[in-house]
Amino acid sequence: MDTEAHSTERDRSSRPSGSENTSEPRGPGERSRFALSRVTEWVPGGRITLTLLVCLLFLLLLSTFVLRPFQIPSGSMERALRIGDRVLVNKLAYRFGAQPQRGDIVVFDGTGYFGHADYVKRVVGVGRDHVVCCDKEGRIEVNGRPVDESGFLYPGDSPSTVPFDVVVPDGSLFVLGDHRSRSSDSRDHLGSPGGGMIPVGDVIGRADGIVWPVGHATRLHRPDAYARVPAPAAGRAGAHG
Repeated sequence: MDTEAHSTERDRSSRPSGSENTSEPRGPGERSRFALSRVTEWVPGGRITLTLLVCLLFLLLLSTFVLRPFQIPSGSMERALRIGDRVLVNKLAYRFGAQPQRGDIVVFDGTGYFGHADYVKRVVGVGRDHVVCCDKEGRIEVNGRPVDESGFLYPGDSPSTVPFDVVVPDGSLFVLGDHRSRSSDSRDHLGSPGGGMIPVGDVIGRADGIVWPVGHATRLHRPDAYARVPAPAAGRAGAHG
């Protein structure tokens, strides 16, 4: 019994007293807070400035790789898009194997084809599509199927006053504005380099929604008008006018 009592007493005496200073290694959370504190002391304006810088960096990365704001410069896409509207362009829409679809509104770099600027148009034909204007009722045909564009064509406009008969090359797009009478598009560049076709690689992204002005904000959907267009016939790989 005495041995047990003495052993217990020695154990107690070997422990550091509460008044003694003990140094323990800092945990990860404490080290992170310490580092953040040092950074905020170094940055003018402290934590507020640092928060603003982080937000700006996030927006820059978002604009570079994911979403890009784009202001509509003309009335060529009325009635869907008006002059001054700001749309968000989804830059990931056609990555990872996805391709533009008929009816999509796309923003593309027109350098070498349309002019040294970015343009916004609607995709009417994709690779190997046979696009013709017009049938007996004045409608555009894609792969032999007439397309009812009344749901998005500008009121009073005809599908086209310019006749054309083209086969879209692989990896290219045939694009038109919704306000046909005010749009310079694939029809006007049939004799230009590329034959009025836009390489898919020059597409910046798909316009997915209007974000400004608030009263006109809406999500942009692919119209059903192209849903019944059949796949292009096998063997088509050129363009003619």
